[in-house]
Amino acid sequence: MTDQTLIILGATGDLTARLLLPGLGALLTAGHAPGLTLIGAATDDWDDERWRARVHESFSAHGAKAAATSSGEATPETDSAPATAEVADRARYLRTDVTNPDDLRRLLAEATGSVAIFFALPPAVSARCCAALLDVDLPEGTRLVLEKPFGTGSAAATELNALIRRLVPEEQVHRVDHFLGKSTVLNILGLRFANRIFEPVLNADHVESVDIVFDENLALEGRAGYYDHAGALADMIQSHLLQILALLAMEAPFSMAAAEFRDRKADVLRATRLFSDDPAACSLRARYTSGELDGRRLPSYADEPGVDPARGTETLAELVLAVDTWRWAGVPFRLRSGKAIGASRKEAVITFKRPPRVPDGLRGCDQPDRLRIGFGPDHLAIDFNINGPGDPFELDPVSLEAHFGAGELPPYGEVLRGVFDDDPTLSVRADTAEQCWRIVEPVTEAWRAGKVPLREYPAGSAGPSLWLP
Repeated sequence: MTDQTLIILGATGDLTARLLLPGLGALLTAGHAPGLTLIGAATDDWDDERWRARVHESFSAHGAKAAATSSGEATPETDSAPATAEVADRARYLRTDVTNPDDLRRLLAEATGSVAIFFALPPAVSARCCAALLDVDLPEGTRLVLEKPFGTGSAAATELNALIRRLVPEEQVHRVDHFLGKSTVLNILGLRFANRIFEPVLNADHVESVDIVFDENLALEGRAGYYDHAGALADMIQSHLLQILALLAMEAPFSMAAAEFRDRKADVLRATRLFSDDPAACSLRARYTSGELDGRRLPSYADEPGVDPARGTETLAELVLAVDTWRWAGVPFRLRSGKAIGASRKEAVITFKRPPRVPDGLRGCDQPDRLRIGFGPDHLAIDFNINGPGDPFELDPVSLEAHFGAGELPPYGEVLRGVFDDDPTLSVRADTAEQCWRIVEPVTEAWRAGKVPLREYPAGSAGPSLWLP
C-alpha cells in the first residue's frame, strides 16, 4: 500500500479525541494503513508537541479498552504498539483557518502520498471549507470524509453535494455514518439474508410493526455547541436510525459490492414517508427537565451550559414512518431516540402479527412473537410462546438469545478502513443523504410552526408519558 496522509480538520475537538483517533488507533493496531502521516488542523494555538500528546492519549484509550475487553480487567493506558506510537510520534499540527484558501494550500503542501481530508467540523463550517477548497488545487485522488449531518435540510444537502461534486468525483466522497460501522448493525445483513427461517416472514403479511429505538442514559455531556442546533431528530433519526431502517427493509442485494448495496438502501429510502399526511399525528418531541440519572443530579436541558432555551431543541424525538414497497406496505416503522432516559434501550424490534386463530383450549397466548436485535449489548433474541411445565395447555412466553461477537474494529475504525481502502460501501451516497432530509422535513416544518407541542420528561425517567400509537 502506498503512503497516505490523513488530514483532520477540527483536530482539537471532542469528536476527534473521543471517537476518531481511538478508531484510527484500532485500525493501525490491526495492521492497516501502514506508512500513514497524520496531520491535525484547527484554529486553536496548538503546536506539534501538544497535538502528539493528544494523539498518544487517544490511541492509549483504545489500547486500554481493547485490553480490558479481552481480559475482562482494566489495564493501564498505553499505545505501545509500534504502529500507533510511530504515527503519533510523527504527527504534525498546523494552525489553520479552514475557510481560508491560503491556509488550506499550506496545509496540503505538508501531505505526502494519497490524501484523505476528514471534516470533523460543524455542517456550516464544512460547507464554507468546501467553498474555500474550490480555489485550491487538490492532489489527484484526494478523498473527502464528511461527518453527519450532511447539510441542515434537503436543499442545503443538495447544495453541499453540488459543491462537493465540483471538488472530487462521488466515488472519492465518504459521508460518515459510524452506525454503519457497528458490527451489530452490519449483522442485520447476515441475519436476514443468510437464514431462510427469517427472510420469508419479514413482510407485511406477517409483521405487525417495527420499532427502532436508541434511548440513552447519557445527557448533554458538554455538547451544547453542536447538539442545541441539531436536536434528537437531526442527530439520531435523520441519520443513524434511518440507515438502520434501510438495512432492515432493503431487498437482498445480489452482492455486497458497494454500488449494489447502496442502490438497495436508496430504493428503501425513496419509498419511505410519514405514515400519514399529518406530521402532528406521526411525530412526538420532548426535552428533559431536572432529575436524577445514575446517581447524578441533572439540571433541566434548558439550564445546561451553552443551551439557548428559546431555541426549543428537543432531546427526544419519535416518528412513525411507512415504507411503500411491496414487502412492507402498511407496516408502521417507529423510530425513537431520547437522551437522559433512565434505562438505556438500543434495539430494533420486529413484532409479528398474532396467529390467525389459536385452538380453543390453549391458554395464555398473550404475547406476540418478536425478533429483537440489540445494539448495546449486542445480541439477538426471539420471543415466542410454548407449552410450559405443569398444565400442557397453558402457554408460557420464552426467549431464545444469542450474543454477537465484537467486530475486529470499532465503528470509526471500520469507517476509516473504507476510506483508506477506497471502499465506499459503508459511506452514505449523495442521493441517500438528500432522501433522509426529505423524509423528516415535513416534521421539522410542523415543529417550527408549533403544530407539535414540546413535551417534557424528568431526566432519569422512561420519557414522556404519551407515546405514539
